[in-house]
This record gives sequence, structure tokens and C-alpha cells, in this order.
Amino acid sequence: MCDDAVLRCTDHAGVRTLTLNRPHHKNAIDAELWSALQDVLRATATDLDVRAVVLTGAGGEFCSGADISTPDNTHPTYRMRALTEVALALHELPMPTVAKVRGVAVGAGWNLALGCDFVVATPQARFAQIFARRGLSPDLGGTWLLPKIAGLQQAKRLALLGETIDGAQARELNLVTWLCDDAEIDAFVDDLAARLAAGPPVALAQTKALLNEGADRSLREALAGEARAQGINFATADAPEAFAAFAEKRPPRFTGRWTVTRPPIRRTDRPDKESRTDA
Repeated sequence: MCDDAVLRCTDHAGVRTLTLNRPHHKNAIDAELWSALQDVLRATATDLDVRAVVLTGAGGEFCSGADISTPDNTHPTYRMRALTEVALALHELPMPTVAKVRGVAVGAGWNLALGCDFVVATPQARFAQIFARRGLSPDLGGTWLLPKIAGLQQAKRLALLGETIDGAQARELNLVTWLCDDAEIDAFVDDLAARLAAGPPVALAQTKALLNEGADRSLREALAGEARAQGINFATADAPEAFAAFAEKRPPRFTGRWTVTRPPIRRTDRPDKESRTDA
């Protein structure tokens, strides 16, 4: 996978780790990094070798948000397109995603973490929806993510006041999935990502999509979606493998392999001209 100067990408045992790599700017995201993120996330979505994604930052910081230190005369409408594409690409990745947060996760940086399926942070991590303090409103999906995860009142508190909270406070608001000491967070995320990568890829993708969609669906729509997803799941080798592994008292080996085979095409000899009859 690519190893861009501003975005390091490494693959190991089905886990792709994306590291924001602008440590001298606390990994603030400039135009180059927005573009790199968009390209890598799009490529990852169709890479069958990737079973889980970890998103983190270099230099002991996660991300201090969008880089506003460099003047940019581009119309905001065009600049926001890059953010929109990154937010959608991350949200729509079929494989599970984990944000590993040390240091600051501020503004768009925090919303980038919230766009992942899980957030693992240290107690010392610092989170802020800093937009109001910059005369702005939240972006990168923050106004959609915060109320769904923390509830409307807490979302308003964080967005309107722009206050900074630590990892423990974020965990109390369900904005962090797990807290880990700094010395333990790497091993914890490695184990979590390995367990996710070992899961049934098609079933996990279906489950993730159903949960994401379910927040805006009626019960009837959710049930219909679940029925369609199970049909897809039963067409893979993973469900029979799980049943066999249970019977044989061993761990299952999930591949996501499609088991529906196309019947062979039966060819018939075309009659030659002499054997044809006129109508």
C-alpha cells in the first residue's frame, strides 16, 4: 500500500494502519493530507486483503483538526468537498475501523475519530469540538455523529461551548469505547484489530451497514435489511465453517468466500443449413 509523506500506510495480517504523519503540526490535516486520506480510504474499500483498519497519528498526537495555518483562497465550498468525501469514505468502509487516540483529537480531528467504529484512547487524551472558538460550526460529520453517540444535550454542550474534555470524560459520554494507559494502548489495539480481522468479513460488513443504516430506519425497514443481509451471509463459506468449527471444538477460519456457483452452460449444436426447414 502507499506510504505518502503525510500519511503512512502499513499492512499486517489483514490489518491496515493509517497514520497521520504531520507530527510537527500535531497532525493537522492540510490539503495534501485530505487528498491522501480520500485516495487511501477509497482504495481500501475494495481491497479484499484488508479485514480491519486502524487510524492513528504520529508523534504522540492524534489530530489537531484541519490546518488553518496556511492561507488558502479557495472558496470554502470547494474546500469542504474534500472533507465531505473523506467523512463518507470512512463511514462507508465495509470493514471495521478503530481510532487509536493519544494526545489531542480536536475539531475535525475528533470527528475523524468518531467516524470510526471504535475509539480507543488514553486517559490523558484531550478532545474538543473547538469550532465555536474559531467562529465556525462543526464539520466532518460532527453534527450527525455527536447526537447519535452522546445524545442531543451533550452534543450541544460540546459543540456550543467548545470545551476540552479528557479521555475519562469522553468515556463517560460514550464517545470513547475503551480507555487504556499509554503503555498498554498499542497492544490493546493490536489485539482488537486482530480479532476483528479474524472475523467473517462479509457478515461483519453486513452487520456494520445494518447498524449504521438502522439509526435512521423504521423497524420494518430494519427487518427487511436484516433479511437481505442474512441471504448474503448464507451464500458465503463462513456460516457453514462456523457451524463446523463449533461441532469440532476449534476456532473458525473465516474467508468470506462466495459459495454460490454458476451452473455450466450447456451448449447445443446449431443445425447446419441443410437440416433447416423452411417455415
